[in-house]
Amino acid sequence: MNIKKSLFTSLIASTLATGAMAAETQFVSIGTGGVTGVYYPAGGSICRMLNKERKEHGIRCSVESTGGSGYNVNSIRAGELEFGVAQSDVQAAALDGTGQFQDNPFPELRSVFSLHPEPIHMMARADSGIKSLDDFKGKRVNIGNPGSGNRSMMELLMVEKGWTKEDFAFAAELKSSEMAQAICDDKFDVTIFVAGLPNGSAQEASTTCDINMIPLKDAASLAVIQKYSAFSQAIIPGGMYNGNPDDIFTFGPKATLVTSANVSEKAVYELTKAVFTNLESFKRLHPAFARLEPHEMVHTSLVAPIHPGAERYYREAGYIK
Repeated sequence: MNIKKSLFTSLIASTLATGAMAAETQFVSIGTGGVTGVYYPAGGSICRMLNKERKEHGIRCSVESTGGSGYNVNSIRAGELEFGVAQSDVQAAALDGTGQFQDNPFPELRSVFSLHPEPIHMMARADSGIKSLDDFKGKRVNIGNPGSGNRSMMELLMVEKGWTKEDFAFAAELKSSEMAQAICDDKFDVTIFVAGLPNGSAQEASTTCDINMIPLKDAASLAVIQKYSAFSQAIIPGGMYNGNPDDIFTFGPKATLVTSANVSEKAVYELTKAVFTNLESFKRLHPAFARLEPHEMVHTSLVAPIHPGAERYYREAGYIK
């Protein structure tokens, strides 16, 4: 009888302990983008680094493929995601209540760190006759899916050119993951794709059919760069994509990791620490990460205030005073 009682007591204690551990586990999700882009492997890598020490900090991370920057910011606002990858210009628009966030600012948006540059890949079918931005009128243009960084970037260029959708023969709204096949299937003539270098979808398109990368050094593009500090000039190196042997002048934002002021300081601190203490491993996971430098990740393209959890780590590590 005493043995049975002892076993029963042990079972109850074990169950209670397991329940307590489960109750203490904090679950966080990172919103990314299409599985063929750079956001998704970035989010997956961050989660793996955080999960590696989950027995110590009690945080479990999962990665989600999403519609991109705008979707991630809105999902963080709604409490459906704790973290998300977003272009620096989308971060700025959300904070200010402009662009796709017109009259709906998100003052609780917080920065964690910046990642890789994301130059615009303006990809046109070689048989489309498109050589510059001026050739877009009357063509079939994929402007990107609503809520994506591709779409917000295209809308800035359209405003600068004084264009609406009606200026195009057709305005498609495909996601990044659908672009390569669609352009090679002759569904449209040209697409905008904002992505780190090199990009799998751009490589897929340029090896499947004849694609020209359109340079963005026209007056409208230069005006956008001048107006928005979130953007900087960039070069797509010649030979990176099949059929494009020369350097392509372009520009773009940076990918940044963002969160909300409502996300716990502990979660943000542990995630930031996991990435920065494993940064060399992180840099080897994708060519787009190869040139990441801690100081730049902390001090560039972070429009929203830095979350207190990230700031705590940066002070401990000496990145900020």
